[in-house]
Amino acid sequence: MPVHRPGSARRSRLSPAGVLLAALSALSLLLTLPTAARADDVPDRGTARLGQGVIEHDGQGGLPTGGDAAQTEGVDVSSHQGNVAWQTLWNSGVKWAYVKATESTSYKNPYFTQQYNGSYNVGMIRGAYHFATPDTSSGATQANYFASSGGGWSRDGRTLPGALDIEWNPYGAACFGKSQSAMVSWIRDFLTTYKARTGRDAVIYTATSWWKQCTGNYSGFGASNPLWIARYNTSPGELPAGWGFQTMWQYTSSGPTVGDHNKFNGALDRVVALANG
Repeated sequence: MPVHRPGSARRSRLSPAGVLLAALSALSLLLTLPTAARADDVPDRGTARLGQGVIEHDGQGGLPTGGDAAQTEGVDVSSHQGNVAWQTLWNSGVKWAYVKATESTSYKNPYFTQQYNGSYNVGMIRGAYHFATPDTSSGATQANYFASSGGGWSRDGRTLPGALDIEWNPYGAACFGKSQSAMVSWIRDFLTTYKARTGRDAVIYTATSWWKQCTGNYSGFGASNPLWIARYNTSPGELPAGWGFQTMWQYTSSGPTVGDHNKFNGALDRVVALANG
């Protein structure tokens, strides 16, 4: 006859087969999550930067092979670089810079002042960029936040128009959960609002493969918005539809002093011309 012990609790038990089934179900759920959705792979909000996904999605090759056309060296920086040695960069031949100002509507680069003013003070022509997150708020909302938080423009011959960094989403789905037509509408909303605030057409920074995937290779911005193409290889390669040439080209994330280096498609006087509008 079974002995009843006061205070003992009845334990529910799974059979070995049941334990195995539960474990397999949990593993199956984990594997169905996209890579970017796994907590250990997702960066902190605000830490995204120009070229965040270039190597992962497009890889990298050699360095530029040169050519006959004059090109002017530039860099782009964010909080990842901290306080930048601008004089060292200037002495190495860097003549222009873009500085991350904002992301979404909740992040401002804490090093913005040192980077934005520091580049200007050594003689560079400089501008600011915004890392877009189209899944968090409208294009107009983010353009206004950017323009009010360092992304404005002044006709001083030393300030470049603001740049919209629109590329792979480091926090989730590559296209931020938007259809191609919705993405085009979001970008247009940002660009229209930015021009209304500053009087300038914003530069578009992107990669051709992302542009094809997430906008359907939309061609409608090429006539007004300068293109800043991302490709870490010997040439800019194929450009997105609508642009016959790039204005700027981010060609590496492994440069000296500051990793992200760029070439302006023209001599220094053309950089000045873009600054002057």
